[in-house]
Amino acid sequence: MAGFKTAALPREGLSGAFLSALATAVVVLVLTIPTVGLKTDESGGSLIVTRHFDTVAWLVGLAFVGRLVMSLFMARRAVKPGEQKKAGPSAMDRFAAAVARNGTKIGAVGLVIAVLLPFVTSNYLIDFGTNVLIYVMLGWGLNIVVGLAGLLDLGYVAFYAVGAYTVALLATNVGLGFWACLPLAGLFAAAFGVVLGFPVLRLRGDYLAIVTLGFGEIIRLVLLNWQNVTNGPNGIGGIPRPTLFGLPFAAHSATGPTFAEFFGLEFSPSQRFIFLYFVILALALLTNFFTIRMRRLPVGRAWEALREDEIACRAIGINATNIKLSAFAIGAMFAGFAGSFFATRLGFISPESFTFTESATILAIVVLGGMGSQLGVVLAAIMLVSLNEAGRWFSFLGDIALYRPLIYGGAMVVIMLVRPRGLLAHRQPSILLHGSDGPKESLVPNDGLAASTGELP
Repeated sequence: MAGFKTAALPREGLSGAFLSALATAVVVLVLTIPTVGLKTDESGGSLIVTRHFDTVAWLVGLAFVGRLVMSLFMARRAVKPGEQKKAGPSAMDRFAAAVARNGTKIGAVGLVIAVLLPFVTSNYLIDFGTNVLIYVMLGWGLNIVVGLAGLLDLGYVAFYAVGAYTVALLATNVGLGFWACLPLAGLFAAAFGVVLGFPVLRLRGDYLAIVTLGFGEIIRLVLLNWQNVTNGPNGIGGIPRPTLFGLPFAAHSATGPTFAEFFGLEFSPSQRFIFLYFVILALALLTNFFTIRMRRLPVGRAWEALREDEIACRAIGINATNIKLSAFAIGAMFAGFAGSFFATRLGFISPESFTFTESATILAIVVLGGMGSQLGVVLAAIMLVSLNEAGRWFSFLGDIALYRPLIYGGAMVVIMLVRPRGLLAHRQPSILLHGSDGPKESLVPNDGLAASTGELP
């Protein structure tokens, strides 16, 4: 026991952590009494005030414990005067690096699981997996803009809406099918991405975020008020479902044989669920493949250089205007593809499906997973979509959906404190100048003469 040393905190650190936790609990108490503790309900044609002080007590207790734990954790990590912080990556850094090194193997295993999932689960889990894949595709699309190019976009849902309404209008007014509308939805969304990109070429950081947020709200308000075209708040219904080479997934069809009739199968609603699942899986894989390939091309490396230092990019001759516009256009294109699938999957869309909450959710997926990390987006999408379904899974705890913004905000705060760059963020060069083993020995000066004259041996 002689060599055992305790890592106890000084009394001043404990008292400071306790006072900080107590202050946090008081602030939470003051904020939650009028917002959570008192709720108006309708009873017999009149409004009554119901008290939920038990919920307030739970929130105050959680805030106190959480702040206390966080203060003690930060105090333990703090470097004491006269001491040098230990070098080396943390456990999460090593884990993220291991995931990055084995990304291909992990992706292959995940792909096998995704392909087998519809055949071993219920329709509910297939539909849940479809929702996850939609957000994965949206996260990968926004990852191009935010994660690779470093352009903070809070109006990404606008391109999602453009793709959805493109399919809805063309299908109901022109009579085009989903597969004909799909490339047009991506094209129109990319055009809107370029339209957004031009006004914000000189903006960065918070100013860029505010403008993109305004753009997203403008699109939503246009869809809400342009009733002659978009049918306003009533939305557009009757959007045809996608078919497999003209074979609809229905019990009967007046235009020809259905999928079940053509292949001699008994009709089941599961067939349509499985088909839609594989359609969005194919679109998500296309997005992933395109993003990975683009990242290795000169334009992808220019995106990453723009993210790190725009002034240096301009100094070495990179056209920042074209690079920004390409990031906005390509990211918007994939949002348009996802929006087209969303419209044909539900058969009905309205402006209420494209609010700022959707943009915040997609951005949270990118930030929580790790900006620039493809696998991190998948992990974060599964977590956040599961949170949306938690109200159904844990209905005995009440309506958890009411506390979703609170949980989102808490998760973001924790991630910013523990992993500022995301859960699986791990930056590595897209292309190594000398390969993974470093420069060859023959190219490195190895004597004093070479080092003094600058000449290679």
